[in-house]
Amino acid sequence: MGETLSLSRPSFNRSVHVESRESHLSGDCGAILVREGIERTGLIDGLSARLLDPRDPRRVTHPLSELVRDALIMTAQGWGDQSDATHLREEPLFALTGSDRRGQAAAERTLASQSSFSRLLSMLSTPANHKALQAATIELAGRRLRAENRGYKRSTLTIDIDGVPLRAHGQQSGTAYSGHTHQRQHYPLLASCAETGDHLGALLRTGAAGPAELAATWIPQLVREAREHLSDHIRVRIDAGFADGQTLNALDAEGIEFIARLPSNRKLERLFEPHRCRGPGRPSSEPREWLVEATHQASTWAAEHRVVIVVQEHPEELFRRCFFLVTNMPEHRASGEFVLEHYRRRGKAEGHFGEFKTVLGESLPCTTQRQRRSPEEVFARAQALLSLRVIAYEILHVLRGEVERMTGTGWSLARVRERLLKVAGRVRFHARCIQIDVERRAAAYWNRLMGRLAKLQPLPG
Repeated sequence: MGETLSLSRPSFNRSVHVESRESHLSGDCGAILVREGIERTGLIDGLSARLLDPRDPRRVTHPLSELVRDALIMTAQGWGDQSDATHLREEPLFALTGSDRRGQAAAERTLASQSSFSRLLSMLSTPANHKALQAATIELAGRRLRAENRGYKRSTLTIDIDGVPLRAHGQQSGTAYSGHTHQRQHYPLLASCAETGDHLGALLRTGAAGPAELAATWIPQLVREAREHLSDHIRVRIDAGFADGQTLNALDAEGIEFIARLPSNRKLERLFEPHRCRGPGRPSSEPREWLVEATHQASTWAAEHRVVIVVQEHPEELFRRCFFLVTNMPEHRASGEFVLEHYRRRGKAEGHFGEFKTVLGESLPCTTQRQRRSPEEVFARAQALLSLRVIAYEILHVLRGEVERMTGTGWSLARVRERLLKVAGRVRFHARCIQIDVERRAAAYWNRLMGRLAKLQPLPG
């Protein structure tokens, strides 16, 4: 450690001398903020109590708590591939922030190898550990929301569900080529809180999965857990791909309110037929829109549902257009105007899902180890990796929320990472202290943000 490597002198100015001190310089000082967010939410303590570690304790070099913490910090910092562990092996900031130890000894550890992180995915891929990761994600979102709401759950909450294609490289197990996206992909389901931007979970599916495949079992389970930690009154908002009989019947059976768009069909077109043509007289000079209430029962639905027909008239067109929304919410609790306005806010959810892909990766790297594994095992490991990414998103979202309240302006996760996390600094060891010199551009934000994080207290799950 401390070795100085003279690199070069640029031609534009020979007075500039470039040196490298890898062991003491870092471009990821924001790992400290990520660790502080993890610590203040009590995430690792909760996970450690639930995750099952089958390893012999006498032969364990890296405790499970350190491995999970390392994986989350690396992912939040933008190092989402297992192979990045080799590149970061001697990085003092990652060693320090991932360690269970205190004092200068925390920075003396070595980051786990790629093979160790690969074994971590194997441990997390068991059904029991996957369930623990899912529970931790919702509890983390619940703690964050209750901290904002003086310890209380929110009165109402809307969960957006959608399939999000993630590009795959090579012939990974569970992937398939999609003619719609023109790529080989996984096609997981993601769940996001409409009002707050929290991500509540992800279910990995094969690349050839239909839009609503597995939704009928996964959404009710997710809502049950969300009711326990987030809000007693939760509604689900979905697009036309999920308006199949199996999904809507499952939501009805669980008493879950939903608002969904309906794909057009002959029966629905007959409901719209009396409103298709413009009436006599001079047409309006401006586009018009109004709502028509109806009831409809598709052949696969167990019950009749309320349908809101949104009629749209344009001055230059002879025939009117329309689209259809279906809901199980009664009219006295949700007017047609409320249903339409609420569904149109779904565009915000598309932004949340797009942000997840942009910041945490548009693809899932191959999780196959050198030894032969069954397709089911490889798929389960990819699910574990996806779950870790959702938790990393939530940690970043905790930091984002504090920064937004601190500055009074909106921040994207990309901006949080670029401004506050990918920060250069120098690590120095002196008199049993670890001193980190952070670049001045981030110092003002850091000073205020660390003070806000210090006031966060983990709430009981």
